[in-house]
Amino acid sequence: MVGAVEFQDVTYRLHSRSLVSRLNFTIQQGETLVLLGRSGCGKTTTLRLINRLLTPTVGAVLVEGVSTREWNPIHLRRRTGYVIQEIGLFPHFTVARNIGVVPALEKWPPPKIQARVFDLMTLVGLEPGRFADRYPHQLSGGQRQRVGVARALAADPPLLLMDEPFGALDPITRVQIQREFRDLQQRLGKTVVFVTHDIQEAFRLGSRIGLMQAGELVVLATPIEFARSTHPEARAFLSVREEDGL
Repeated sequence: MVGAVEFQDVTYRLHSRSLVSRLNFTIQQGETLVLLGRSGCGKTTTLRLINRLLTPTVGAVLVEGVSTREWNPIHLRRRTGYVIQEIGLFPHFTVARNIGVVPALEKWPPPKIQARVFDLMTLVGLEPGRFADRYPHQLSGGQRQRVGVARALAADPPLLLMDEPFGALDPITRVQIQREFRDLQQRLGKTVVFVTHDIQEAFRLGSRIGLMQAGELVVLATPIEFARSTHPEARAFLSVREEDGL
């Protein structure tokens, strides 16, 4: 069975420095793979290799069995929802227009776009009658993040890439949205690649956890297996989790 995403001996260099090295792993359809690691370890670089924001120096990244070099990058990115910490909403667009950007680019009929937008707003907990005509500056951080998730889902992409999307939220809102996202993923069955440096978030959301260190994937395991890992970097993250009483 072809995986949703496959890394085949991937190295990416920038100015002769390797940001990631010798990545070999497969992400299965419908799973949530959390890429965990310290700042600068290569998590975001790995994520950007999937939707061809970056191209491997060596090796190949396959999406749906096709090398990213062979994909039309625009088509690839429209089949890939992308959520980042800064959210990236258009400040001069209403909530409804922000969510409907990709369907509009795909030339969906306006009634279909409106129906999809309203369905997604309801799905992420934003009442369309209250929020559709608001602008991003009129929303709380948690509400803006929900809009970001809804926008990523708008064209029904099979793959979601999420780069520390909840990192800027206060702890209470962050845990609430993590729970909501986990429930949403269980209902939708999307393939998700989720970047974080937070071990708690990795355990809450991941079906598997990929631990990165100095540009290499050093552990790839289910949360239960990860908790038993003897790798020094895994033990360092697990010690933080234990100190927090989780």
